[in-house]
Amino acid sequence: MRLMLALLMALSAAPVAAQDYPTRPITMIVPFPAGGATDTLARYLAESMRPVLGQPIVIENVGGAAGSIGVTRAVRSPADGYTLSIGTSTTHMLTGGLYALPFNLLKDLEPVIQIGSEPLLIVGKKSLPADDLKGLIAWLKANPDKASVGIAGVGATGHLAGIALQKATGTKFEFVPYRGNGPAMQDLLAEQIDFMMEPASNFRSLLGAGSVKPFAVTGRTRLPSSPDIPTVDEAGVPGFFASLWYGLWVPKGTPKDVIAKLNATMTQVLAEPKVRQRFAELGITITPLQQQSPEALRTFQKEEADRWWPIIKASGIKAE
Repeated sequence: MRLMLALLMALSAAPVAAQDYPTRPITMIVPFPAGGATDTLARYLAESMRPVLGQPIVIENVGGAAGSIGVTRAVRSPADGYTLSIGTSTTHMLTGGLYALPFNLLKDLEPVIQIGSEPLLIVGKKSLPADDLKGLIAWLKANPDKASVGIAGVGATGHLAGIALQKATGTKFEFVPYRGNGPAMQDLLAEQIDFMMEPASNFRSLLGAGSVKPFAVTGRTRLPSSPDIPTVDEAGVPGFFASLWYGLWVPKGTPKDVIAKLNATMTQVLAEPKVRQRFAELGITITPLQQQSPEALRTFQKEEADRWWPIIKASGIKAE
């Protein structure tokens, strides 16, 4: 009788526990150092999610190896809904084709939602002897292998975009890998490197301060936050489009109802007018509602891997 009573109590308590989630602070692992686009986005979303979930979300920056160190930390975390893994097409897709990871990138994390995407921005140090994209390309051609480009890790989006730019323009330049965009931008400001090709939201404050030279947006339309910067079509390299997308994941085995609650929280947050306005200011396009399901992110992530992993292999990029 006691055994039966205990079993009934346990069964009745389970749904209540799931409904009560979360009951303590949640950790969101950002796979880059503080200061980059992903870190900025994560901190903003964490504050926006707090009133919906009723618990604070603590940001933990774990940089290195194009984000794979932070993703590894997330994969190895308890699957209880208290560890979130925010990342990008670099950290949660490209690294799977670059590194011999100690886990399956497409299977060992459960998708929650695709957040949005943004084009890259080509910017240079203030003293660079070029004032537009055509001038930059001309300078690169006149100085082969002398220019340096900061990238957020070997195989990161900016690295692959840089390789594509070399092929599209017949230029050659050196790649300088960093542990994230934050450290690279510091060296760009210090004029230790010549230019960068990274997510547009990285450079918002630098553009406002006039600290860097903007050359072009790698998207089809100009940025609402920086309407004076031309697109690559307008600047002289038509069709050279590149973007970065963002998503949210949890460790494999996280309860489905917890994932559903996190997804519902994020869809609510992304629908808020103030959030949509902030994303527009950052130059990030929010994923359409019909593509915000966990299943949609799983499908998209696999399609992207099928597209980019063969390119990484063909390029001969080696992880350092």
